Amino acid sequence: MTPKLIIAIDGPVGSGKSTLARRVAELMGYVYVDTGAMYRALALKALRHGISFEEADDALVVLAEKTSIDLRADDGTQRVLLDREDVTAAIRTPEVAQAASKIAVNAGVRHVLVAEQRRAGVRGGVVMEGRDIGSVVFPDAQLKIFLTASPETRAERRWREHQQKGDAIDRQKTLEEILERDRRDKERTNSPLVRAADAVVVDSTAMEPEEIARLVVLLAKEGAARTTTN
Repeated sequence: MTPKLIIAIDGPVGSGKSTLARRVAELMGYVYVDTGAMYRALALKALRHGISFEEADDALVVLAEKTSIDLRADDGTQRVLLDREDVTAAIRTPEVAQAASKIAVNAGVRHVLVAEQRRAGVRGGVVMEGRDIGSVVFPDAQLKIFLTASPETRAERRWREHQQKGDAIDRQKTLEEILERDRRDKERTNSPLVRAADAVVVDSTAMEPEEIARLVVLLAKEGAARTTTN
């Protein structure tokens, strides 16, 4: 029997992790887990409660412990339920994205959510994406991908996403936010954005999403074959 792998996909904001992870999961018949959605959902709840991210570390941890976040597949689309409320669309705003990156530096919050992520993927057969999946959540994942792209390319992608949604957002401001998010993710004390030593680096700047997905599937099948042989 072919073993069910844990595929970890990490990388900076706008690199295409979600698109890649969803497609790889579809091609392999695996479960897709978007860990960033978990932080966004908690950030949305904190915003609704008026909690200050800079001054309320303990309050954020308590909030995380009392919050239910479910990721469910619905006709091939991931739905995000926050305390049973569907917040799939509500968590995809620039405000929530910035708040999520601030919440992600909180060690207590990460402890709570990482435990949930490990429970979701411990049996394998999952494609999990985030910023510390291969380095912290699943350091023993059978396949680790570090997906990157130039800041300008990532900012362009993010800007186009907001344009398609009808959001009025400046392109230069989007680039500045990307660079600030990169700095925050790399410099945070708890689980900073780093490439795992054994991760395969894939630069998506000049590659099509489908091309990247099929490359990752090929790598996964090769890894599964080696595992079976050993």
